[in-house]
Amino acid sequence: MRRHFAAGVAAAATVALLAACSGDPAPATTADGGAPAAGSGGELVIWSDAERAEAIKNAAADFEADSGATVTVVQKNFEDLRADFLAQVPTGEGPDITVGAHDWLGEFVESGVVDTISLGSRADDFEQVTLDAFTYDGQLYALPYAQESVALIQNTALVGDTAPQTFDEMIQMATDAGFGDRPFILYTNGAEGDMYTSYAFQTSFGAPVFVQDEDGSYTSEVGMGGDAGLAYARWIHANGSAGTGYFTDTVDYDIGNELFATGQSPFIIQGPWTIPTYQDAGVEVAVNPIPSAGGGTAAPFVGVQGFYLSAQSSNALLANDFLANYVATDEAQQALYDADPRIPALTAVAEQVSDDPVIAGFLASAQNGVPMPNIPEMGAVWDFWNAAQIALITGQDPDSTWTSMVTSVESAIG
Repeated sequence: MRRHFAAGVAAAATVALLAACSGDPAPATTADGGAPAAGSGGELVIWSDAERAEAIKNAAADFEADSGATVTVVQKNFEDLRADFLAQVPTGEGPDITVGAHDWLGEFVESGVVDTISLGSRADDFEQVTLDAFTYDGQLYALPYAQESVALIQNTALVGDTAPQTFDEMIQMATDAGFGDRPFILYTNGAEGDMYTSYAFQTSFGAPVFVQDEDGSYTSEVGMGGDAGLAYARWIHANGSAGTGYFTDTVDYDIGNELFATGQSPFIIQGPWTIPTYQDAGVEVAVNPIPSAGGGTAAPFVGVQGFYLSAQSSNALLANDFLANYVATDEAQQALYDADPRIPALTAVAEQVSDDPVIAGFLASAQNGVPMPNIPEMGAVWDFWNAAQIALITGQDPDSTWTSMVTSVESAIG
């Protein structure tokens, strides 16, 4: 049975959410000034992919019973959700709510297709990085429900389960175990480059891709320039073909997984989606936060999934009520985890599923992390950034390569 919030918490969260609906500056009220009564009917349309549809339907069944509303869950391919939402919301044909990834947010806000929400005191129950992920210009635009990040994965049969605190300590552990030639696997998507996976090393030098405001919102100020960025570039170069040779441009997804699964290297940075591959190969793994290379905290990108509220919803009151009081529950988030095992956004549920030490390791890594930027400017970064990684690994001058990359990014975003 669904656990209801304490009445005061539920009421506060609902009022805050309703008041935040930009299409209606104040919550709808009855003639005597009270809130609308439950059981007044109405309909919600929710878009979801196949993995999460059943869990949403279960939460919706409780909501329908309590409110008298009808909830229709429309199943779509996840790859189609973003484009369809952008196309259909302005026409009035879109859903009231859609599942989506946090890095869609900037485009959604700039296109005017999503509305803000507010969790009030309920926000304290969520992992902070999941709220930051859906924050844009200081406003929260979705209810987060799941998060994931990469972490350090190690073969315990080769190096034990002690977590290295620094990159140099990790290299020494591997070297002592007889893996001096290949102590660590850096995934680079082959010769294409992949700064997503290695971003935690960059942040440990104090060189974020974009600067964040105190409220978690990303600005368009590029943070990769200056001495910190150059120090990181020199570190990549020193570990590429011109230096230690630990980094190469030959490791794509399949090669990296094969090297680790067959015991040819004891350490790799990858995500939870790779764990079944390693376990199927008989590898006993430990998962830990990514060690620092530059002295600061190694903060990986965190990807967050959540529920967006349409700016054109004609049932915003119902939609807010459903999100605040039926999706933001331990039971609903556990059901969503069971359907699609990404770490829950609610801290209490995240801690419950972290009884599994592998999941606990990924949660610890995410708690060090930062959301991948949700601003439109991020789209202009990847090509220059990834190419710079490969150039540095293959021996090109670090200072000029990195400075040119930063200049190109700044020019591209205007």
